[in-house]
Amino acid sequence: MRIPVPDVVPPAEELGRVHFVGIGGAGLSAIARIMLARGIGVSGSDGVDSATLASLREAGATVFVGHDAAQVGDADTLVVSTAVREDNPEYVEAVRRGLRVLPRSSALASVMAGRRVVAVAGTHGKTTTTSLLTVALQSAGADPTYAVGGELAATGTNAAEGSGDLFVAEADESDGAFLHYAPHAAVVTNVDADHLDQWGTPEAYAAAFDEFADTVSPDGFLVCVVDDPGAAALAERHRALGRRVVTVSTRADAADSVDVGPDALAGITLWSPGDHYLADALAALATGLALGLDHAALAAGLAAYTGTKRRMERKGEAGGVRVYDSYAHHPAEIIGDLQSGRALAGEGRLVVAFQPHLVSRTRIFGEAMGQALGAADEVVLTDVYLAREEADPDVTGAYVAGSVPLPADRVAFVPDLADVAAELARRARPGDLVLTLGAGTITTVGPLVLELLADHG
Repeated sequence: MRIPVPDVVPPAEELGRVHFVGIGGAGLSAIARIMLARGIGVSGSDGVDSATLASLREAGATVFVGHDAAQVGDADTLVVSTAVREDNPEYVEAVRRGLRVLPRSSALASVMAGRRVVAVAGTHGKTTTTSLLTVALQSAGADPTYAVGGELAATGTNAAEGSGDLFVAEADESDGAFLHYAPHAAVVTNVDADHLDQWGTPEAYAAAFDEFADTVSPDGFLVCVVDDPGAAALAERHRALGRRVVTVSTRADAADSVDVGPDALAGITLWSPGDHYLADALAALATGLALGLDHAALAAGLAAYTGTKRRMERKGEAGGVRVYDSYAHHPAEIIGDLQSGRALAGEGRLVVAFQPHLVSRTRIFGEAMGQALGAADEVVLTDVYLAREEADPDVTGAYVAGSVPLPADRVAFVPDLADVAAELARRARPGDLVLTLGAGTITTVGPLVLELLADHG
């Protein structure tokens, strides 16, 4: 459901008691944590219980499992996830009572008020770059408030209130939320068409990033990773408009033509291999430098970074098989994570399970997803994770499986997620690396694979 963005969003301290519908999601839970840290009364609900809900309860929130009008209680403001439907009883009750109703973007803007905002955007790499930037700034003594779309391994949380004036936020383009933050600085990792159910065409999607860059304050700056053609074009256009633009590249041959190249992290070993992760780290470093912070301190933070949940996250090892999990759900992300997985696997094989995310995305990119998965040695496809969409019998995991350029015996379509762990355990052998990919429930499979491998070890 799309909630209109109000013309004026009060600071969080003026929202009264706030009730979140869908509080267990990455975006809303981050905002709720920051409000709780500021002493604002918070309640919320979600469809299923989770570790996130438990941690919010520990932080002082009143959290319900399931949705009921009575749970709105004495709230003054309702914050609604885009996954919530118009017939949700808590939303209906809030409208009936005339409460202030805010979308996620407006609620995030409310906690940003009064801070210097650094907004991190891009089709891929937002969460990792935001996380890297957060730990780099902490290392350099800035202590920012942060809101990330995943849990930092070092802190075990996706958001925290800092003592400094900086606010680092992941800026989501999927529903246009990133157009409402008016940041001091903006980072664009790449501009690679996605979310076309929202934007319609690749051209409209790219234009949204231009509009995002236009929201940067006149005394601020834009950081672009110019390895990506879309981000490079964005940098060129906005530099021509007289704006301060900082360019980043992983390519050694581009070092003389960009502001920050790979030599800026010479001697630093990052937590995971892969050019896309190097690009994220360089973007974080460039942002910190543009903010006037010390290079050595920033680099030390990047070297100490231990990852973010669901971004090439090591789940464990059993039977000589290592298991990782990652959030990749777009062809470019699959390519990047398979590159990292291949490097981590060494002489072992790379066995991948992929859960396509959204019917609309799979319809557009399904063939490219399959082609990207061809870089693995063994591939298991499960059915499409529907999220907010209805099923389409013509757009399933089988469609993606049919595009994987591997021999038929090395590709399996296993429609029921409950059967995927057993299929992976059957295919894996000592020395292999198993990698589960997707933005949905595929993340539950890795621990089950480890259990099966341990039982048969």
